[in-house]
Amino acid sequence: MAIQRGRFITVEGGEGAGKSTHLSTMVDYLRAEGIDVISTREPGGTGVAEAIRELLLARRDESLDPLTELLLVFAARAQHVARVIRPALAVGRWVVCDRFTDASYAYQAAGRQMGPHPVTLLAGLVHPDLKPDLTLYLDVPTAQGLARARSRGRPDRFEEETDPFFDRVRQGYLDLAAAEPDRMKTVNAAGDLEYVRNKVLAALDVFLAQYRQGRA
Repeated sequence: MAIQRGRFITVEGGEGAGKSTHLSTMVDYLRAEGIDVISTREPGGTGVAEAIRELLLARRDESLDPLTELLLVFAARAQHVARVIRPALAVGRWVVCDRFTDASYAYQAAGRQMGPHPVTLLAGLVHPDLKPDLTLYLDVPTAQGLARARSRGRPDRFEEETDPFFDRVRQGYLDLAAAEPDRMKTVNAAGDLEYVRNKVLAALDVFLAQYRQGRA
């Protein structure tokens, strides 16, 4: 009997959107529903990819060229896809991931104003046949999200960016969600934790029902 491919779910959002918190809630919910699921993150997910993450987030005197940044992100992604995501999906496990290539369209294509072409080109090389089955985009106004993120302690290299950068990132995500509404579901993450949690689980519940009916 052939093993059914697992499902790939991603969680996206700008700084302070609460991705890590809600990803953990999603994983617990899926496990309670009998789903064999792993959680992971980008950049990261493997030893090599986590080392690249440190390069990307570290504050240093030498600035990263936007193309260097994008290539590092996709180097980490290539390792992550090859070592974690594809093997899990192939044996029927579900993968819930904190960010994937939508983040590159938001942060590098929109935020860094590189445009979508280099992201699309690299995605075609790294994962031409792999796309999330469901993406939850946690949307929060720029000022509110940054206030949350910066209250956690010393900001990393991305958190030090200007508000206009994060405005572009947010608009990049909103444009992606508008272009693919069937895959990418927008959740208003400006409310309190319980409100957002309920919205996230409601979206996940719809997807799980569709999956069990053979429609997802």
